[in-house]
Amino acid sequence: MKRIVVLSDMQIPYHDKRAVKNVLTFIKDWKPDGVASVGDDLDFPMISRWTRGMAGEYAGDMQSHVQQGRGFYRRVREVHAGPIHVMRSNHTDRPMNYLRQYAPGFMGYEALTFPAMMQFEQLGVTYHEEPWEIAPGWLLAHGDEGGQNRTPGGTALGLARRWGYSVICGHTHKLGLQHDHDVVNGRITRHRYGFEVGNLMNMKEARYLKAGSANWNQGFGLLLVENRRVTPVPVVIHANGTFTVDGTTYGV
Repeated sequence: MKRIVVLSDMQIPYHDKRAVKNVLTFIKDWKPDGVASVGDDLDFPMISRWTRGMAGEYAGDMQSHVQQGRGFYRRVREVHAGPIHVMRSNHTDRPMNYLRQYAPGFMGYEALTFPAMMQFEQLGVTYHEEPWEIAPGWLLAHGDEGGQNRTPGGTALGLARRWGYSVICGHTHKLGLQHDHDVVNGRITRHRYGFEVGNLMNMKEARYLKAGSANWNQGFGLLLVENRRVTPVPVVIHANGTFTVDGTTYGV
């Protein structure tokens, strides 16, 4: 059986350090066959449209944030020798979007792309610009490729219905699994899942939330692949950063 860990939105430097540390320990202990990220690994608040012309744009802290992101993927590589895949996302699109709008002369300069900033090539990380088939009949996406649904799993299922694949994604910060199966004469003729893997953010750092309130769930995802059969497994992360997989609790 092939086992894949799917990481959720971290939005460094707003990540939950306890939860992220526990996930890294889990990866080292569980020894998956692959690790993937749905994207939004970094937030890039300094080049967000929300900070344009404000103090945040002039903070000068991009290098620090990128170094934190590199440090995370170095730690992933230290505990995992297998494939690592990262999906494009709206937050990690921000550097190119900012250049395109305000400094187009730098477009095409490879060093300013997100994969180059993160040193993915040196780390053996594969970056995907388009939805990628992570397992038989399953696409890894970020989740911003279509409209959002307030129900956990609903955004992913909407993409699954559009694309004809099961979809595992992030973006919504919700942890949820929905399905859409067709059955005739007691036989499944088509099945699709929509799987959203939650987030690894520290909500106290998300100061743009009114009263720090949102319908979010910390978590990440697992895909268990046996031949062409894929079993999706949501992993709930509790408020203290702990979670349990296969009877073992991480972070105690």
